[in-house]
Amino acid sequence: MLRVLSWALWLPLLSGCAGAPPKVPWTAQLDPLVIGDPARGGVLDERGRFREILCAVNDDHGAELPDFRPCEETLTEVGVEPPPSGALVSLAPSNADYLALMVPGLGYQCIKAWLHHDNSAPHHVATHGYEAGVLEVDGLSGSAVNARIIRDHVMALPADQADRPLILIGHSKGAPDILQALVTYPELAEKVVAMVAYAGAVGGSLLADDTKTPTLNLLTRLPYSECDEGDHGALHSLSPAVRRAWLKEHELPRNIRYYSLVAFPEPSRISWALKSSWRRLGELQDARNDSQLVFYDQVIPGSRLLAFTNADHWAMAVPAARQMRLAASTFATQNDFPREVLLESLLRFIEEDLAQPAD
Repeated sequence: MLRVLSWALWLPLLSGCAGAPPKVPWTAQLDPLVIGDPARGGVLDERGRFREILCAVNDDHGAELPDFRPCEETLTEVGVEPPPSGALVSLAPSNADYLALMVPGLGYQCIKAWLHHDNSAPHHVATHGYEAGVLEVDGLSGSAVNARIIRDHVMALPADQADRPLILIGHSKGAPDILQALVTYPELAEKVVAMVAYAGAVGGSLLADDTKTPTLNLLTRLPYSECDEGDHGALHSLSPAVRRAWLKEHELPRNIRYYSLVAFPEPSRISWALKSSWRRLGELQDARNDSQLVFYDQVIPGSRLLAFTNADHWAMAVPAARQMRLAASTFATQNDFPREVLLESLLRFIEEDLAQPAD
């Protein structure tokens, strides 16, 4: 069963064995740091303050939580990082009333039964006054279908939650699903105060062009899979050509603040089962990727850049090794990552930032 699960987890963006050197080799030395599309608005580099918040959270109670890592091993320092602000970091319980909803990525419905996900990060942030939950979408459908699901979920919130300001967090394909929902449905956008691309497929992935839909649909045949083939649009929605054209043609709602949390792992932090896709994406595009997405394709134009994490695509969101201990020594060999600390730090940063006047 473990072998089947291993295969299933890396199947969604399956790639062949890579033998050619990467088009762009891995390096963290970027000077100057240029990411995103300048024509769509500059990215505000907030890494200095975010590191302050994450390190304060980590120093205060990170060692009490699973997968503890020192702050300097949690974040990757890329290029010249802004200095810390020196401002006090409040660790008091939140006094805001935000509702954070996390939209998962490609194939989550298909594999979630294997994960035994304990929702430890949402449970943890609840002890600090934040409420977070999962907004599940169609695992193998395109962004248009999932945008409607996101809209309908929010509009159907019970009366006691309907007026709460929303923070939407999109992992992987969840990010373009959210972006499409915000543009398509103004009634949704007016309820949202912040949107986060969390290792988000904002610019798509060339691995999507390298994968066939019938291969992806094999995920529906896994034991306990809860997904169907959907509208067969998932891979199309992740194509870089599609994503870049979409970003060019659409203006994002201006009442929302956008944040980008980018996975930029050192090569040694890529899990065994993801090494092949990491190499393949390097061969196709750039070795500075998290095994599914190149770092600059994870950035929302005009957003606040919060951090580069030293985590691969799974480690950012999927607790494969934590819930299945054998995975840590077989396929998910670098899956240990302090997701609780990261989510708390993210929500603390957003709460602090939203308290400031708009730019």
